[in-house]
Amino acid sequence: MSWLILIAYIVIFFGLVVAAGVYQRRTRKDRRPFPDNFKLLRGPGETLRRRTAELSENLMMYFCFAMGIPLAVSFAFLWVTTQLEGRQQLYGLVITVVALIASLVFSIRRLLAVLDRWTNHDLGHFGERIVGEALDPLKAQGFRVFHDVPAGDDKNPFNLDHVIVGPSGVFAIETKTRRKGRARSGFAEHEIIYDGQVLAYPWGEDRHGLDQALRQARWLEKWLGQLLGTDIPVQPILTFPGWMVITRARGIVTVLNPKQIPAAVALRGAPTLTADQIDLVARQLEARCRDVEF
Repeated sequence: MSWLILIAYIVIFFGLVVAAGVYQRRTRKDRRPFPDNFKLLRGPGETLRRRTAELSENLMMYFCFAMGIPLAVSFAFLWVTTQLEGRQQLYGLVITVVALIASLVFSIRRLLAVLDRWTNHDLGHFGERIVGEALDPLKAQGFRVFHDVPAGDDKNPFNLDHVIVGPSGVFAIETKTRRKGRARSGFAEHEIIYDGQVLAYPWGEDRHGLDQALRQARWLEKWLGQLLGTDIPVQPILTFPGWMVITRARGIVTVLNPKQIPAAVALRGAPTLTADQIDLVARQLEARCRDVEF
């Protein structure tokens, strides 16, 4: 009976804590000093910021589950064991220990998976902020910069990490914040080599980032064309914060370190967009990006 009382106390305690937290959050939100329809433009990595914040808010719940499931399983098996006698009780104790270990392994693995997602989202958010800062100087040169632009449709939503609109055209930037790994022989740990077709990382080659950057630029190009009734080319850029990018041949997608982007964008040659076109495209993107609420 004492075990049941302990379990009931734990459940009631955590339930009251969660309920109090939700109530406090709602009452504070009701007293905010902003109008209900007030919305900000998205900042760099807004989607990842939201995911990280959501995981942070639910981290205590995940921790409680990770701690509570093994306790509940072991208490349940232990209670059944106390109803047995003789050798059966010994078998029950062994099964209880096995069940406790199994539930511990399961719970800890689930908790570590959540923490891994949190660190990945946090790293990606930081990388997009680095790119956002690198793009700031372009604003003084007549460029408009948008971050985390919502794209796709209800079935296949995604976001464009950064979009630049200026005299030299429209640029869609895909950010990849990669951790550094063990380098193969002949490769440096901090370098990515681009031959115009494939990306060579220290640990191997792939085209994933290139294909994604091109696909998203084409989506933006099509969306702007349908919306404005005129073809506006979108140039794809793939960037890697914290990495040195060595380009040995040009490809459809431009691959750069974030610090290289302003010069590459500003020096694209003669203006391809007029001031009116820049304003028209920027207004469409701003309407799409102004959705950040308190």
